[in-house]
Amino acid sequence: MDSHCARPDAMRRPRARPGPGLSEDEQLVAGLSRACVLVLGDVMLDRYIYGSVERMSPEAPVPVLRQVSQRAMAGGAGNVARNIAALGSTVLLIGLIGEDPAGRELVTMLEQEHRVTARLIADPARPTTLKTRFVAGHQQLLRVDDEAKRPATGATAAALLSALGAGLRSVDVVVFSDYAKGVLSDAVLMPAIAMVRQAGKRLLVDPKSRDFRRYAGAHVLKPNRRELSAATGITGSDDASIVDAARKTIATAGVEAVLATRGERGMTLVVPRGEPLHIPAEAREVFDVSGAGDTVIATLAVALGAGADLTRAARLANMAAGISSSKFGTAVVHPADLLSAISARAALGEPKGVSPGTSREDPQNGCASQRWGTESRGVPSA
Repeated sequence: MDSHCARPDAMRRPRARPGPGLSEDEQLVAGLSRACVLVLGDVMLDRYIYGSVERMSPEAPVPVLRQVSQRAMAGGAGNVARNIAALGSTVLLIGLIGEDPAGRELVTMLEQEHRVTARLIADPARPTTLKTRFVAGHQQLLRVDDEAKRPATGATAAALLSALGAGLRSVDVVVFSDYAKGVLSDAVLMPAIAMVRQAGKRLLVDPKSRDFRRYAGAHVLKPNRRELSAATGITGSDDASIVDAARKTIATAGVEAVLATRGERGMTLVVPRGEPLHIPAEAREVFDVSGAGDTVIATLAVALGAGADLTRAARLANMAAGISSSKFGTAVVHPADLLSAISARAALGEPKGVSPGTSREDPQNGCASQRWGTESRGVPSA
């Protein structure tokens, strides 16, 4: 049994029942620590250089940044893992790094993350993806990317698949976090999906490719509105257009559900049968939507792993996205944040639970009946 999960087979765990005095949603949040999630994807190092701007350069029409501090954190699939750990769940992170200082820094950093087990494979043929952002106040001035978008092949692809196979037995849910840096190459993606399906695990994918058919076999695909439009050619942003694009994706890409994130319009969940579920965005003051997509897929995975059905997991993910967007930068969300939001709803006289959304679900065939087994881009505060 892998050390990152302390049980022989997570899929056999019975679903917990709400305790006395707690709503079903509060019980779900309280039980998020039961989940164990595997994340496979593009890991990167996000570095932030903070300073102040007081003058323009005499050499060119650009501001001069006087450096005050700097900060680094795991980004990409690493940020998804950070979000999962922040929710109290255990996470196994698999990805690629280079044999370079940035890769070693990333390894050391993740070793210090409680509840994160990182299995990062060093590839001498690539640098560790490093994104350096220069920030004055809350304004990002410049981003410098050091990366090589080289598809994993040969021994590197085999090592990734081996790590995936070794970790599958003891997890509840698998997340593929695609940032198009090469981890989820053709040599990795199709065999990886087959392995996850054969193991009987639920697979959630945050896509980057415009060809959604590459993710055939996934249980849930979580594109944002722009990604969904680019992949389907359906460009409208209204409810009907989003639903049409999601249904087209399900029909042509071979996935079982689509959860489309829509920024200020919330999310839309579409499954093959039943009416779509439109979940309005949480009514909060929005400071920064960066990294909210990572929060959504992380919360969705953790909630499913803790025993929620897809509808309830999507609603909780929507609540988490609202909390994340009300913070500055790629902020993670903690269980206490979710419980406070649930309590705030109760204080306002609303149901003591996550956002009810709007739909005309068939109780037998709609979203509520689904019980499957089915770029971090922000500026954190200095």
